[in-house]
Amino acid sequence: MLPIARPLFVASLLVSLATARADDWPQWRGPQRDGVWRETGIVEKFSSSELKPQWRVEIGSGYCGPTVAKGRVYVMDLIIRPTTSERVHCFDEKTGNPLWSYQYQCAYGRVQYPAGPRASVTIHDGKAYALGSTGRMHAFDAAGGTILWHKDLNQEYTIDLPNWGITAAPLIFENLVILHIGGRGACVIALNKDTGNEAWRALGDPAQYTAPILVQQAGQSVVIVWTGGSVAGLAAPTGQVLWRYEWRPRKMPIGVATPVVEKARVFFTSFYDGSLLLRLRQDKPDFEKLWQIAGRDERNTEALHSIIATPVFENGYIYGVDSYGELRCLDAADGHRIWEDTTAVPTARWSTIHFVKNSDRYFMFNERGELIIARLSPKGYDEISRAKMLDPTEEQLRQRGGVCWSHPAFANKHIFARNDKELISVNLAAD
Repeated sequence: MLPIARPLFVASLLVSLATARADDWPQWRGPQRDGVWRETGIVEKFSSSELKPQWRVEIGSGYCGPTVAKGRVYVMDLIIRPTTSERVHCFDEKTGNPLWSYQYQCAYGRVQYPAGPRASVTIHDGKAYALGSTGRMHAFDAAGGTILWHKDLNQEYTIDLPNWGITAAPLIFENLVILHIGGRGACVIALNKDTGNEAWRALGDPAQYTAPILVQQAGQSVVIVWTGGSVAGLAAPTGQVLWRYEWRPRKMPIGVATPVVEKARVFFTSFYDGSLLLRLRQDKPDFEKLWQIAGRDERNTEALHSIIATPVFENGYIYGVDSYGELRCLDAADGHRIWEDTTAVPTARWSTIHFVKNSDRYFMFNERGELIIARLSPKGYDEISRAKMLDPTEEQLRQRGGVCWSHPAFANKHIFARNDKELISVNLAAD
């Protein structure tokens, strides 16, 4: 295997991940938690209709997307024999050889869609932070797999577990690991990342599925969290509620897509409850609502009713997948639909694609296991290339022949993706 070039990384102002390498993918949605892949020298179009993995390894089922750091790939899965157990795995990035694995019994009880863990493992400063579907939290030595600390968050915080379990990937801020769990009077908590001791707790809202993000607002580090009852801005060091917009769901908490930010605007989208756009004030930690739009129901939608796919927000436009797989472009000024396309994503309830920006185009992994290279603009969807990468599997969804719903990782000019049976690595370097 050829050595892999490692370009430099421009440090993020939004996320404290100073130890992450430029070409790693150490947390949910990449180094800056923004779905952008900043490497160069990536393939312009695919040479065949099917991508051949450099390696593949057998794993169990789960929604958890892989993460990559310092030559290692991390992922979680579920096995049901001899007992239901969650597992945390670490593989060699270049070969797929197993380096370490940890397994613990974990009865899922009433968790619906019980295919396995949801939250990606967060890697920071030589530690791996893994959060299971029922609130089992572990901090490992990332290289060797030694447990540094662990907690049963359900026992400590009396979690009102959402229907689909805990899904939000841990967020690191300075010496804290911030978690969206839905505990009693502790919907969001921060633990000391080295000891696991509680630093703060905030909000009495029920949990939702969205991952928290970190922004700079009015000279402060602010955690934006979308819960089952509100959108809130919390002071990252203390958990103080700086601002809060009450947003109660019409049917059930079902927001999955991560909030996305363009400059001072932040966008939210939900399957039943449509879209919300806020402007973050910069003279003080507060907000103003710009617009909120929802259609009559899941089939008669307005703006964007997304379920799993986190949208794109850039240059004043929003691109995302609506309730039944319709790829849409919205004008962020008012939520007006510019265009709709149905070729990238199959037309089906909860149909999903994951967007990752690379230079002026997007690598889009759809639920049929296809990787697409395309450009998105107000003029339309411009597909450049498409190739099959993985087979859909049925544990995540037993309809339409199964799906690939897990978000891939892009690192060292490779893509790392999984279904319910295997984890693969595919070389995407330009020849």
